[in-house]
Amino acid sequence: MSSAAQVTELESRVRSVLAEVLAGKALPEQITTDADMVRDLGLDSLQAIQFLLRVEDEFDVELDYETLRLDHLRSVRFFTTEVLTRLVREQ
Repeated sequence: MSSAAQVTELESRVRSVLAEVLAGKALPEQITTDADMVRDLGLDSLQAIQFLLRVEDEFDVELDYETLRLDHLRSVRFFTTEVLTRLVREQ
């Protein structure tokens, strides 16, 4: 799988997890990769925790909560880059 295809697939999976956490506020295909998860999609602090836990399960990756910042939840694209970086480090 090419790097671009891998990123696209990861973004799709992140959007699906996010849509589940948002509980019907948006469908995965309605979430753009540049949408601000907090400001545009209304992700609150409890949902953010649920989202991060589900991402860990979905990607079988352990996120470093001490280094995560709100900026990591600014867009699907930015967050996907963070997940991809952690996946590469763990291989």
